[in-house]
Amino acid sequence: MDEKQFGKACDEVIGMSPGLNGIGTLGEKTIHSVIKRYLSPDSIYHEVKIAGFVADIFDGSHIIEIQTRDFNKLRKKLSAFLKEYPVTIVYPAPAIKWLRWVNPETGEITSPRKSPKVGACYSVFPELYKIKDFLTEPGLSLKIMMIDMEEYRYLDGWSRDRKRGSTRCDRLPVNLADEIVVAGIRDYQKLIPASLDSEFTSKDFKSASGLSLGASQTALNVLNYVGAVERTGKSGRAYLYTRA
Repeated sequence: MDEKQFGKACDEVIGMSPGLNGIGTLGEKTIHSVIKRYLSPDSIYHEVKIAGFVADIFDGSHIIEIQTRDFNKLRKKLSAFLKEYPVTIVYPAPAIKWLRWVNPETGEITSPRKSPKVGACYSVFPELYKIKDFLTEPGLSLKIMMIDMEEYRYLDGWSRDRKRGSTRCDRLPVNLADEIVVAGIRDYQKLIPASLDSEFTSKDFKSASGLSLGASQTALNVLNYVGAVERTGKSGRAYLYTRA
């Protein structure tokens, strides 16, 4: 992790479109562009055609794909890429988030307000489930980048304050808080909350991770599939798990 290099990438990408006119011009690609510049400052390695697809970064021996969501869209790429080269999927997740509201009529932007929700690496699990059958491929690795960010949303929702159902305008990275690398099956242990007892249920995982119950069940499904946890029995109707 190189916070200085990340800050430089932020300045270079966000500085291209300063002020209000810059907000939303890169859309959801702002974080994507910053990460690409951070991981590979030389643009010669960006957007390289391989096996009928375009890789975000390719240095001649390794492919990097940056994906903020919709991992299902990676399936065809992974099928092609993994036959040729090792692939790292980079997943940016919010660590600390500040919300700023944009009035679409006047362009006015509110002062940042810190979100009470604290991000965690566990948010990747619903996405990993979409590519579950690729996770045990020896050439596939994962890098979770925990990023402090400002989220800009248009005041165009359906509620009285126009916030419910609002449209996300952009997310601007502020600081790189942490990087978690999963380079093999053993590394999935990093995605199991340390506070869990030796045996635990999906409800216990929910309490420890901050995920919803459904997302916690998905997380354990993925962890069980890759061999990071094992089912040891039941407690009532709930499965009991232990670290493998």
